[in-house]
Amino acid sequence: MTTSHVPAGAHPNDGHAGPRVGLFVTCLVDLFRPTVGFATVALLERAGCRVEVPRHQTCCGQPAYNSGDRKEAAAIARQVIAAFDGYDHVVVPSGSCAGMLRVHYPSLFEDDPDWGPRAQDLAGRTHELTSFLVDVTGVQAVNDQRHDATVTYHDACSGLRELRVKAQPRQLLASVAGLTLLELPDTETCCGFGGTFCVKYPEISDRMVTEKAEMVASTGADTLLAGDLGCLMNLSGKLHRLGKAVSARHVAEVLAGMTDVPPIGAADGGDRR
Repeated sequence: MTTSHVPAGAHPNDGHAGPRVGLFVTCLVDLFRPTVGFATVALLERAGCRVEVPRHQTCCGQPAYNSGDRKEAAAIARQVIAAFDGYDHVVVPSGSCAGMLRVHYPSLFEDDPDWGPRAQDLAGRTHELTSFLVDVTGVQAVNDQRHDATVTYHDACSGLRELRVKAQPRQLLASVAGLTLLELPDTETCCGFGGTFCVKYPEISDRMVTEKAEMVASTGADTLLAGDLGCLMNLSGKLHRLGKAVSARHVAEVLAGMTDVPPIGAADGGDRR
C-alpha cells in the first residue's frame, strides 16, 4: 500500500466532523497485502472517521525490540510517535504492531522525561482495528456485507493477550450474511510465528505451526481468518505445504467486502481451495 498524507480538510468525510484517524499501515500490509490497508480505510470511513495515512510512518520497531536492540527500537519509535502527533486515534490492522505502540513504547521511554509522555500519549490513542470499531466507534455490525463461506478464526497472541481482542471480531463477523463461524480448537494457542521467534527457533516454530494448521483443518472450515498478517502468512504457508484445502484472509477484507482478490499466498487469479 502506498503511504501518502491526506491533508486535513481534503477528505470526503470531513463534512461529518468525525474523528481524525491516523492509519498505521504495518510493514507486512504495505509490502505483501495492501488490500488489508484499503479494507481498513473503507471500514473506518463507513464508521464516520476521517482517515489519513502519514507519509513518514515507518516500521513499528518490533523486530529490533524483540532482538534486544533497544537503541534502534527507540530511534524507530521516535519517528512513529512524531508521525502520529495530533490524531484523535491511531488504528492498526494488527494486534502485534498495535501492541508494540500501546504497550512497549511506554516502557522504552519510561525514564525519558521528553519522549516518555509522548509515548504514553500515543499509547492511549492507539487501537487494533476491530477493537476500535466495536469499543470506540460503537459499530455493532457491518451492513450489506455477504461472504458465503465457512470460516474459523485464529486469535493472534498480541491482540489477545496485550489488547484483549477476542469478542470484537466475532461480533462483527456474526453480521456478515452467508458466513458460518466454526470455532478453532485451542484458538488461543500461538501459531509459532512470533516475528523473529520463527527465525531464532525454527524447529520449535515449525512444530507449533504444524499443530496449529492441523487444528485449523480439523474444523472443516474452508477459510481461516485472523487479524494479524504475520500469523496468516505463517499458517497459510504451512496449510499449503500440508496439502490442506483451507484458504486464509485478513478479517478486515471480509468485513469490508474486499474478497475479490486471491487468498493470502495464492497466485493471482488462483485459489488454493
